Amino acid sequence: MPMRQFMLIVFALAFLYLLFTAGAPFLLALVAAIFLEPLTLLLMNKGRMNRLAASTISSTLFTVLLLGLAALIGMKVVAELTAFMQNVPDYLQQSSAYIQHLLEQAQSFSSGGADPVPGQLESWLSKVTEVLTSLSQSITGYLLNFAKGIPDFFIFFIVFLVAVYLFTLSMPQMKKSFLSLFEEKSRGQMEQVLDSLRKSVFGFLRAQLLLSVITYIICFVGLLIIGTGYPLAISLLIVVVDILPVLGTGSVIVPWAAYQLVAGDIFTGIGLLLLFIVITVVRRIMEPKILGDAVGIGALSALISL
Repeated sequence: MPMRQFMLIVFALAFLYLLFTAGAPFLLALVAAIFLEPLTLLLMNKGRMNRLAASTISSTLFTVLLLGLAALIGMKVVAELTAFMQNVPDYLQQSSAYIQHLLEQAQSFSSGGADPVPGQLESWLSKVTEVLTSLSQSITGYLLNFAKGIPDFFIFFIVFLVAVYLFTLSMPQMKKSFLSLFEEKSRGQMEQVLDSLRKSVFGFLRAQLLLSVITYIICFVGLLIIGTGYPLAISLLIVVVDILPVLGTGSVIVPWAAYQLVAGDIFTGIGLLLLFIVITVVRRIMEPKILGDAVGIGALSALISL
């Protein structure tokens, strides 16, 4: 391999690494600016504004909407998480009492008066208690680490918002600079490819956002009916886990339902299982249509690809 190609590959890999690490706020800002471009063009055409005024208005609307949603959801989630952490000792005490109840039941069923409880069972129940205690400590540690990371997140967020304004303002120059890398006869075709790619990518993101909103609403309503408590925070957790690769809503709901059934809360356990079934059925019915329309393919093709 020639040295020039090798250095080009190394530079490209280093650039991608920096783009997805230190350059993450700029990458997200570029995505947001591309997403806001139709609104900016609409303001320029319909409102007869120059680029500076239109980009400022579109970026400001995006900032206000983002801050409003973050404040609304953040305050409620923080309040519910705080209440949950205050109740963690009670949950651990209830779990310990339930484990002690299991030991007493095992003793009552034993015969003879010798060793009433098998050693393995007692050891297993002891390990369960240790796991619950460790889990509580881990959650506390995660919350403390999250609190420590708030200043860094604040700087990240400020850089992101400033970059959104700058990218929105300079979008035509950036697009022109990118197209200048190609031959003049190919620039029109490349521009069409970029437009198609933008519609497909952002259509996919809009579809995923809509599916996440639907999942959140179903979870929230279901948890309210079941009466589990903290429906906003738990629904948000389920949606976040559902977005992650490989994992899904069942990664949270099914283990939780199994624990409730083992703990003797049959109503909550069955309710959670029914909620999981409803979410799965609704998503499987709606996802092909929503995703197909957003990306620009048929619902059958989207279903087969899924």
